[in-house]
Amino acid sequence: MGSIDLPAGPIDYLDTGGDGPVLLFGHGLLMNRTQWRRVIPLLDDFRCIAPTWPLGAQRQPMNASADLTQSGQANIIADFLEALDLRAVTLVLNDWGGGQFIISEGRDERLARLVLASCEAYDNFPPRPARPAAQLCRVPGGTWLLTRLTQLSVFRHGRAGYGGLAKNRIPDAVMDDWFGHALADPGVRRDLRKFVTGTPPKQVLLDWHRKVVSFDRPVLLLWATEDRMMPVEHARRMVDEFPDARLVEIADSWTLLPEDQPEQVAAALREFVGAR
Repeated sequence: MGSIDLPAGPIDYLDTGGDGPVLLFGHGLLMNRTQWRRVIPLLDDFRCIAPTWPLGAQRQPMNASADLTQSGQANIIADFLEALDLRAVTLVLNDWGGGQFIISEGRDERLARLVLASCEAYDNFPPRPARPAAQLCRVPGGTWLLTRLTQLSVFRHGRAGYGGLAKNRIPDAVMDDWFGHALADPGVRRDLRKFVTGTPPKQVLLDWHRKVVSFDRPVLLLWATEDRMMPVEHARRMVDEFPDARLVEIADSWTLLPEDQPEQVAAALREFVGAR
């Protein structure tokens, strides 16, 4: 695993290397690159790069001055692309959707394609089931309390918690890695709080969305039809808003498509990128 220092701070990442098409992966809140652990091995002829973005599961804190709002995170992705001099990249987002704001920030020149896979869109930031946790982080001591709740089985595996993100039970060992750094490190908790309280008002999100759907390169909307967090109706609307988009719906999955249907995700990515 590599690490690179960006203006906002250090970013760890997995890079499989090779000269195949570049896929750059995003992950969800309090998750990391291991969200894609079941998909990347199925894409051995691609160069897969899976960073751990500063969404609360990073190994070490970002710089104290780092902008970790939705737009700030999109700029971190753009800085990462520049630092590694990556070009003709396919950006793949699942669960967290803020990476798409690299387009509304005007920094998408290194992207060749965009994949939105059951992720936040329009003004669904954060999705309704996640809003109590975001509100908790606004209360003094609330972020600390949230990290303690991550140790409870009902939080990890109950339908109202992370258990509602995937039909397949996510292993506790994976969740230990997702949740452990914020639990132990007050600097990572600071970063988590900055992110979850940094979402702009509804009208700003919708203004950004109008810029995002002006993206004129190929877009794949890969959506779970049973997703309660990220409604499939969003994808069915967006497919007509982008100039060049296609929609692939996947059954028998909730939000975390890489957990529930890794083979279908890998096949859809392979067909989308290879067909172009």
